[in-house]
Amino acid sequence: MDVAALEAAFSGLAARHEVLRTRFVIGEGGEPVQVVDEPSPVRIHHIDLSTVQDPTAREAQVRETVDAEALRPFDLAADALLRVSLVRVAEEDHVLVLSMHHIVSDGWSIGVLTRELGELYAAALHKQDAQLPDLPVQYADFAIWQRQWLQGEVLDRQLGYWREQLTGLEPLELPTDHPRPAERTGKGASQDFDIPAELTTALRTLATSTGTSLYMVLLATFDVLLSRYARRDDIAVGTPIAGRNRAEIEGLIGFFVNTLVIRSDLSDNPGFEDLLARVKDTTLAAYDHQDLPFERLVEELAPERDLSRTPLFQVMFILQNAGQEAWQFADLNIDSYPNQTTVSQFDLTLSIQETDDGLQALLLYSTDLFDAPTMERLAGHYRNLLASVVADPTTRLTDLDMLSPAEQHQLIVEWNDTAADFPRDKCIHELVE
Repeated sequence: MDVAALEAAFSGLAARHEVLRTRFVIGEGGEPVQVVDEPSPVRIHHIDLSTVQDPTAREAQVRETVDAEALRPFDLAADALLRVSLVRVAEEDHVLVLSMHHIVSDGWSIGVLTRELGELYAAALHKQDAQLPDLPVQYADFAIWQRQWLQGEVLDRQLGYWREQLTGLEPLELPTDHPRPAERTGKGASQDFDIPAELTTALRTLATSTGTSLYMVLLATFDVLLSRYARRDDIAVGTPIAGRNRAEIEGLIGFFVNTLVIRSDLSDNPGFEDLLARVKDTTLAAYDHQDLPFERLVEELAPERDLSRTPLFQVMFILQNAGQEAWQFADLNIDSYPNQTTVSQFDLTLSIQETDDGLQALLLYSTDLFDAPTMERLAGHYRNLLASVVADPTTRLTDLDMLSPAEQHQLIVEWNDTAADFPRDKCIHELVE
């Protein structure tokens, strides 16, 4: 690891993307404004743990250090919102911890950062200029354009759709292991599980044959699961959308992602294919009205606020189908360091990643509400429903199999095994007495 080259790469990245050297301060009238600082060197915070001799103790300290860096808060008005730390584990073993506030970055931004940082590091290593194209616009340009465009008739059209779509929406009440606290704490944990390659192929085939997408099939099945758990036919989940619908902003680091509320109607017990058609129509209509920022939507709809739950939706669904960029820094060997997520923004989030071996899923849940065995069971139910919908997509929703064979046996056989011997020389009232 050439630390000087790494610092030069991050400095070049911040010089190139204004948003990485932007602070957000309160201006006149109490409105937040962007302040773009002049380019300056990015300094890496060095933490040396290589002197810890015991490998187990050293790894524990590395984990503790990484988690502490990840959870350290930002001061939006004063801090640089790009923070870089390098933990030295051994002479040729380091952990790079990169923290960015969400206000200046999103998931797409990580791919941009990965590509450009590799180019900048290699260039600094060989004392050359990086071969990166000039950026046509900066994030502040997008912010100005969005504010000027999203007003008048355009704003009215966007708001009109969402008002009609979300009217009468009630909070989703899933059965919980613990009473809902009066105020959310954000404490969370995760449960990961795989969806095998063979089932993934069948799901893609179903999507193709029905003129839908893999996202729509996975979402519709998740709706069925939530409907079974909550015992209701009106299901709303949040879902992120990249928000990069102009070529000029594809290569920018910044916060462009938006959140859409996808509300599904499962009434009248339709066949799964019919539900899929409903989900397709709702999803495409939401995409057509994706430009209204979620925060503005909440402000305009003004739902009754409750500190115990998030507004408009309590469950998030994510399909990550943009391939993860491989980190390549000259001749360094780079692996990802597992991130132990302990914060849950919502009651429940199902995040699915496409891989060459099928689908990898992660359930992120609020530990204020749910225990680990419940999430393990929910993951199994989702997998079972996926297998059931590909087996026969015409099956009505109430007939889709959710339970495992073991659960079915427990429900039908074990819990009905109530035979018992009673005295045969007495009448019912005597037995009761």
